[in-house]
Amino acid sequence: MDRRHFISSAAAAGAAATLPSFAQAQESWPTRNITMVVPFPPGGQADLAARPIAEALRRSLGQSIVVENRGGAGGKTGNAAVARANPDGYTLLMALASILVLPEADRLFGRQVAYEVADLRPIARVLADPLMITVRADAPWKTLAELAEDARKRPGTIPFSSSGSYGALHVPIEMYATAAGIKLLHVPFTGGGPAVNALLQGTVQVTGGGPGVVKPHVDAGTMRVLGNTGTARVPGFMNVPTCQEQGYKDVEFYIWAGLFAPAKTPENVVTRLRIAMKEAMSDKQITGIFEKGGSPPAYLDEPEFKAFVDADHKRLVKAVQAIGKVE
Repeated sequence: MDRRHFISSAAAAGAAATLPSFAQAQESWPTRNITMVVPFPPGGQADLAARPIAEALRRSLGQSIVVENRGGAGGKTGNAAVARANPDGYTLLMALASILVLPEADRLFGRQVAYEVADLRPIARVLADPLMITVRADAPWKTLAELAEDARKRPGTIPFSSSGSYGALHVPIEMYATAAGIKLLHVPFTGGGPAVNALLQGTVQVTGGGPGVVKPHVDAGTMRVLGNTGTARVPGFMNVPTCQEQGYKDVEFYIWAGLFAPAKTPENVVTRLRIAMKEAMSDKQITGIFEKGGSPPAYLDEPEFKAFVDADHKRLVKAVQAIGKVE
């Protein structure tokens, strides 16, 4: 997958042409505030995507969008809450790629599955960044190869933080470790924000995050990026080679963020949400926030986003099965 394909004016124009007009959408919804659940604590990729979008939706829909951080279990708690919510359009979810792997992780451990991917309906993709594998600025490693060489000398002792087991930080770092033939010590937290804080505080030595999450820390001189999990270098980080450039050919992962609703949400509500999301992702004030933060917008309307989710779901399930049982 090429970052250049994430968004193009032609694709956006094509998506816009397929959207129903406002006249076709019933105007009875919304009549009260809407809750947008972020299944992680503040400070991570989902939170960074949710807050500008919430403000844009407020302007389009005429009702307040309340962002609710409901962290826990690597995103599973919030994902499951929205999957079980009344499908009336008043509870939405800003999810990450981890939404696709957590049900498979439950099956892997023989646990009751908290939700199924089919319980949630993709509405629009907002961001789609590779994960930036990061260390503290004072760490001894300058490349992924140097980290791997050190890890081979002391397997299972270099700690890395994640947003939770099988979450959007855990899976790609395990993919790197598998490709490098090393074993790192996994230390799960409740979200990307706490995972980054653990690195900055010296609790762990490695973590990951989207470009927009890590950029302020890199700019402040407290964090160093060793590689990214995409197929191309990231604007603003052009000196950072991809994992594939560094010889880890099987490492490809995108820490995307997208809006979901409960699967049985009425079509008139979905229609209005699609229209509002198209407006949001066409708003230069909103897209400028993402670009300034180091995460270029990666808008996909519902049909294209669903196809993307289906393909990524298949690939990530295989990745989870390859990782196997980890705590």
